[in-house]
Amino acid sequence: MDEKNKLQLFENKRIRSVWDGEKEENFFSIVDVCGALTDSDYQTARNYWKVLKSRLTDEGSQLVTNCNQLKMRAEDGKMRLTDVADTEQLLRIIQSIPSPKAEPFKLWLAAVGRERMEETIDPELAIERALITYLKKGYSREWINQRLQAIQVRKELTDEWQDRGVQQGKEYAILTDEITKAWTGMSTRQYKNLKGLKKENLRDNMSTLELVLNMLAEATTTEISKEEQPQTFDENVAVAQSGGEVAGNARRDIEKRTGKPVITAQNAIDFSRLIADVIEQS
Repeated sequence: MDEKNKLQLFENKRIRSVWDGEKEENFFSIVDVCGALTDSDYQTARNYWKVLKSRLTDEGSQLVTNCNQLKMRAEDGKMRLTDVADTEQLLRIIQSIPSPKAEPFKLWLAAVGRERMEETIDPELAIERALITYLKKGYSREWINQRLQAIQVRKELTDEWQDRGVQQGKEYAILTDEITKAWTGMSTRQYKNLKGLKKENLRDNMSTLELVLNMLAEATTTEISKEEQPQTFDENVAVAQSGGEVAGNARRDIEKRTGKPVITAQNAIDFSRLIADVIEQS
């Protein structure tokens, strides 16, 4: 099985998945998930999904329309088109499956929804929950303090970009990539590949020193932008490169003095543990 097409296991039931590197998203076979949650064979699961699709459409859901089809390896070894869903779509489908095995996911979704509503009323709760989550994942308090500071630095940068007319989404990603390349010598995707990451947050997998230099790059970019007040996207790109270069110079100086590379392949605790924890806690 290659890196793109894999089998996931859920209580000894196979779930076929495909990783889309461009979208940085896993897509899962909906039929396989239906079969795993309803303890049914492939043909029964296909019929179940057919009925469920009709019901979701009648309810006015756009999920069925938005679902894609991808080629996945069938039991006979041939690659066949099958309905797939990303994580968000899959969780929505699970909500509509009356099964004891789906109940932990439903409880977790309800808890997350309640927390988000509470955070809307009191945003400080989001910071407190982030602290607790990082502690549960095994991070040190010193690292967590740096990570929370990094969030503030990033927010100041995106606020500045917004003031300069930069469009959220693709343009933010391009500028972030320019900053990353300037201080690390790698694109953001190459950096994640070095650490063996897919969907995981890159900053959550940085060492304290990596995190500090990334903050320096973003904070410097913010300050240069405030001084130069770029008017076009190309000018914003040049500012991003300048901000990243400051941190890049600092990285090279540190490496020269310590004789060790700042950027390493080390990453954080395996992300898959989080999913297991979600099910167990629910």
